[in-house]
Amino acid sequence: MPGTSGISPGIASGISRRSLFAGSAAGTAAALLPTGTATADSGTKSVASGASYRAAYHFTVPDQWKNDPQRPVWIDGEYRYYYLYNADYFTGAVGTAWRLATTTDLVSFTDRGVAVPKDTTPNGDLWSGSAVVDTGNTAGFGAGAVVVIVTMSPGGGTDRQAQYLYYSTDGGLTFTNHGTAPVLANPGVADFRDPKVIRDEERGRWVMTLAENDKVGFYHSGDLKSWTYVSGFVHGGIGVLECPDLFRITAGDGTVKWVLGVSANGKGSGLPNTYAYWTGSFDGSTFTAEASDPRWLDHGWDWYGAVTFEKRSASGAVDAAARYAIAWVNNWDYANTTPTIDCDGFNGTDSIVREITLKKASDNTYYLASQPVAGLDSYVSRTVNLGDVAVDGTKVLDYTGISYEVTTEITWAQLTGAGLQLRRSPDGGRHIDAGIYSNYAFLNRRNTVNADTSGKWQESHTPFNPSAGTVKLRILVDRTSVEMFVDDGRYVHTSQVFPYLLDTRLALFTIGGSAVFRNTVIREFSV
Repeated sequence: MPGTSGISPGIASGISRRSLFAGSAAGTAAALLPTGTATADSGTKSVASGASYRAAYHFTVPDQWKNDPQRPVWIDGEYRYYYLYNADYFTGAVGTAWRLATTTDLVSFTDRGVAVPKDTTPNGDLWSGSAVVDTGNTAGFGAGAVVVIVTMSPGGGTDRQAQYLYYSTDGGLTFTNHGTAPVLANPGVADFRDPKVIRDEERGRWVMTLAENDKVGFYHSGDLKSWTYVSGFVHGGIGVLECPDLFRITAGDGTVKWVLGVSANGKGSGLPNTYAYWTGSFDGSTFTAEASDPRWLDHGWDWYGAVTFEKRSASGAVDAAARYAIAWVNNWDYANTTPTIDCDGFNGTDSIVREITLKKASDNTYYLASQPVAGLDSYVSRTVNLGDVAVDGTKVLDYTGISYEVTTEITWAQLTGAGLQLRRSPDGGRHIDAGIYSNYAFLNRRNTVNADTSGKWQESHTPFNPSAGTVKLRILVDRTSVEMFVDDGRYVHTSQVFPYLLDTRLALFTIGGSAVFRNTVIREFSV
């Protein structure tokens, strides 16, 4: 059932993300590990005999540590996906490189190892940035060279953040540094990072967005090597803005919007700690938002460092009406607390890749809707079709599973709430609740094991109109995460969870009335 979440400030801006790497990895999650033995029908083992918490169908780092995704680029018929990787995580050493994985369908990934190594220059390790394919040879490294603009901070101090350039002439598999001097030096500010570069073909130049505390700075360049500041977009109240994102997208009615996104911590204001975005216009230099307050692409607690990227056909054609998005399923408040460290030797899981589209709301504003990537359909290994299920109270289904997707449309005449108990324990005492209650949709992890030891960030909410009498839910459940898509992806909730591996049951529930769970289907995946 839904509960009440407390609100308190998140990580203070004075605490850097880098400093959070410094804690010892081993043993931090010991309190999260179950002590019992899993039931036979779950197909798992006890922790002592080698149980696994590695996700079944979400991307996970092969070993050690990952955090921020880097925007994938399309090369030779596949996406090349880079992400921040620390091979020295278990030693307690800080610092990340860029590791590469490739994929054609955004579900199954092939590891390609470290592409941009750390500590090969006096500038140290690599933070977030972006890669672009320089088809026009504007930088002089050759047509089709892959150019990375990335934040580095020699010596580690926050006032040393600057932007550096690496380039690749083998399709983005390996990179060479373009000297050791920055291509965009720090003007003397503490936060100056996460460059996101796009090509402005209309004006024949490159555009960079840069995270500068509560401002996103905009810069121009003709050659990717020298940059000129042109404007800034400022928004306070949601913490330090990180990982900016800028793109154009066309709605189904033909309306074209520009979108500016950032990863932000709004918990102190009762807002998400995920990806905030504004729709508006962009004239090549200045972004103008249509509303002062942002919308959020996810309302859970653990969808951070997100990037969006172009949707391409097999031939490479770009779809102007859709993009993809992927995020890190974790939160800097408890980034090192996960049983995957002790059970599986890694810490780092991503969300499912989403397809995002621009939709028109009833008030004539526009928002981004999300759906799991269509490629997931190709990996269905089992389908359980339950049809229509009438529920009045709690109904435990004859199904057990750890990793699956469940879809249903709940309909009712009168009730207070309805939803699903996911990863329910045999005695019914532990579960994750997802559904609607009164005038909001919710995802509640309070009654299962999770990393939020403060107890403050247990239930996420999004608006819901109970007079509708119906709600569509599509919920992706994996070993360490739940992603709930509400009403065709109008709202999404993503939260990290660590249910005991013996918690395999699934139940439907109603509060204050009865409902029918229509077209209820469970799908399992083999990736």
